[in-house]
Amino acid sequence: MCLRISLCFAANETLTIIEAAGGAGSTLLREDTDLREGPGNQDNLVLRHRYLVCEFNKVKRKKVGSATMNKDKIFKLAKGFRGRAKNCIRIARERVEKALQYSYRDRRNKKRDMRSLWIERINAGTRLHGVNYGNFMHGLLKENIQLNRKVLSELSMHEPYSFKALVDVSRTAFPGNKVPKNLSSSSLA
Repeated sequence: MCLRISLCFAANETLTIIEAAGGAGSTLLREDTDLREGPGNQDNLVLRHRYLVCEFNKVKRKKVGSATMNKDKIFKLAKGFRGRAKNCIRIARERVEKALQYSYRDRRNKKRDMRSLWIERINAGTRLHGVNYGNFMHGLLKENIQLNRKVLSELSMHEPYSFKALVDVSRTAFPGNKVPKNLSSSSLA
């Protein structure tokens, strides 16, 4: 915290008494010196260029309400952490807060990772039948087949004949899905 107060000195006046805002009492300052007084130097008062800059130590205040967790909850969440992060409250609180941030972020990343995995599986299944993923999905859209990517990936892995039927439907709906010459015979035999 920095407090700036303008001071006016007379030509021969070099000494003034200023009441410190931090409750340290009266502090004497000379214009050319840096005089620090007060209990434990908690309030540092420095005179620079006819300005008084009051620098106070930051006071940590406890958060009130549901923003804080008690020790038991923190230690319960810190179970399994390495080193002092599981049994020292200050370190455990920091590590638990960071772990909660990671879990919030990764709950969203998990959805995007699973979607990309499903797309890879569908693409691998469709390329066995000579169609790429984009053309396959466009053909399904034109035929108004509303199967999501999770179901399509399960079909491509566990039900290859059903998936081949979907590829054929998509191929007929979209003219870009042409049957390649080398895959004209059944590749699932």
